[in-house]
Amino acid sequence: MADPTGPRRYLPLKALQPSQLYISVAKLAAVAARWQPPSLETLEPIPIKALDGRLVLTDGHTRAYAALRHGFTEIPIVWDEDTLDWDAYRICVAWCLEAGITTVMDLAERLLTAEDDEVLWHERCRVMQATLAVQREANGSGA
Repeated sequence: MADPTGPRRYLPLKALQPSQLYISVAKLAAVAARWQPPSLETLEPIPIKALDGRLVLTDGHTRAYAALRHGFTEIPIVWDEDTLDWDAYRICVAWCLEAGITTVMDLAERLLTAEDDEVLWHERCRVMQATLAVQREANGSGA
């Protein structure tokens, strides 16, 4: 996590590739309720990572979308230092690109109820993770 007392870095929303296909309206409402006042100074930085020549949102899609809805064109970012499953992120980014999602702005028409989000996004991700696990096991990599 970035030093909260250090300088904040900002990037344009249009420069950041989403890695999820949908925004949950329930999560969006929760972000709106706790993001007070809605300013860039009170928005928790969004984690990003470079992947295959793109700057990818690794989390915080709903916060990024909330910033867009408030008229912000850039967001505070932090470099994601977590160990992530890059095979899974590549698949998720490929899904986004296939669906024409190249910026947070493209998620405006992809708002879902919590129930639909669970079925259309989370279940899809669970199936993908299970498939990756089987492939890794077959390849003897296990990781």
